[in-house]
Amino acid sequence: MFERIRQVRRNARERVDLTRLLELCRQLLTERGESNSVTLASQAMERYRGLSAEALDRFFEVLALEFDPDPGEVLRLAERYAVSRVPANLIALSRAAEPPRQELLRRLNRGAAGTATIVKMRAQLLTRLRQHPEFAAVDADFGHLLASWFNPGFLQLQRIDWRSPAHLLEQIIHHEAVHEIDGWSDLRRRLEPDRRLFAFFHPVLPQEPLIFVEVALLPVMPRAIAPLLDRREPARPDSQRMKVAVFYSISNCQPGLRGVNLGNFLIKRVVEELRDEFPNLKTFCTLSPVPGFAHWLGHADELRSSRLKPAALASVRADLLAFREALGKDGPEKAGLDKAAPAKDGAAREAGRQGVWRERIHRRPGCRERRCAGSRGGAKATGPLVCVLPAEQRRGRFGTRRSGRALSPEQRSAAGAHQPDGRPVAKGPQAGPWRDGQLPL
Repeated sequence: MFERIRQVRRNARERVDLTRLLELCRQLLTERGESNSVTLASQAMERYRGLSAEALDRFFEVLALEFDPDPGEVLRLAERYAVSRVPANLIALSRAAEPPRQELLRRLNRGAAGTATIVKMRAQLLTRLRQHPEFAAVDADFGHLLASWFNPGFLQLQRIDWRSPAHLLEQIIHHEAVHEIDGWSDLRRRLEPDRRLFAFFHPVLPQEPLIFVEVALLPVMPRAIAPLLDRREPARPDSQRMKVAVFYSISNCQPGLRGVNLGNFLIKRVVEELRDEFPNLKTFCTLSPVPGFAHWLGHADELRSSRLKPAALASVRADLLAFREALGKDGPEKAGLDKAAPAKDGAAREAGRQGVWRERIHRRPGCRERRCAGSRGGAKATGPLVCVLPAEQRRGRFGTRRSGRALSPEQRSAAGAHQPDGRPVAKGPQAGPWRDGQLPL
């Protein structure tokens, strides 16, 4: 009985918080609210942070319905602009077409911890899009504003090393999304002299990394990922021998910034930093597993190739048979290694945004499948590794070697690349080169 009473009180308090939050939002959009926006925004953010999951659903619903542009007014101004294409008509149309919730978010951003709260607000919104597709326009407004607020021109590049503050190192361990960091000793190995870790920060969030990338400096291009992750592997302090920079992991620390293109700019900035520090660096690449490989391996009955010679094809068949047997009789899917999901390897995806060039395909990557699959990278670590070069390096824009062969459309799909318009290549049991046992080689 007492629990029911407490629940009733909580529900009543949440309704009051939601009602007061909506009142503050409406007041913020008035002229009087603009003059007192800092105080009102701080109060609104405080109310928002106390909302329950159910109240959050209602809040986003109100944002979608009440703070939408007036379709009748937009149509009227669009018709007027179509008749007379003068600047004044275009300006009026643009103002009418912009949803009021964008201005609301701008004014909420003036409150204490406004930017951080709005980033978290969008992260909570993203988790609801599947069940609430009607929130898509609200998400588009969040994405539009955050892409402007987190423009790479505003961001600060910082190198993270073992002397960085402990709270920052803890965040690196927590947010590593590709190859899990197993404690402080593992992190320290990734910060040795032959490794680099760079992160983007925003001036408003100086203690919160937005995205970070891990780089291994090597004398030659690697053939496997396991040695790069082995904490027992000795460091190579001789910078003169470093000729290759391998971007082996990139992690987004802020789910609310999904879709904001930070990784591509981060990699380009890091390339510039590394070239200044190590003039002998000639090659910049990623070492990325082939997405969808394990799913394909679990379904292909016979391997065929129009490019490989019979002897090479027989060797590949033998390797894949051994790999299949290593996974066990249940196959890769039963082992939980692959669900035919799109590639999530950030370094490969960012290279793919600019086009990918195959340098090497390692059929024996030297990485124990179970060991790789146990990482946060999961299924994408299963199977052969593709060592790829970004298109800038092929074109010489990095001032480095111009080697490597262009990927065919099928091979680009296998490497997790994107189509020319930037859309990701579709993945699935019947998509790309992994179909009917046909090798993309």
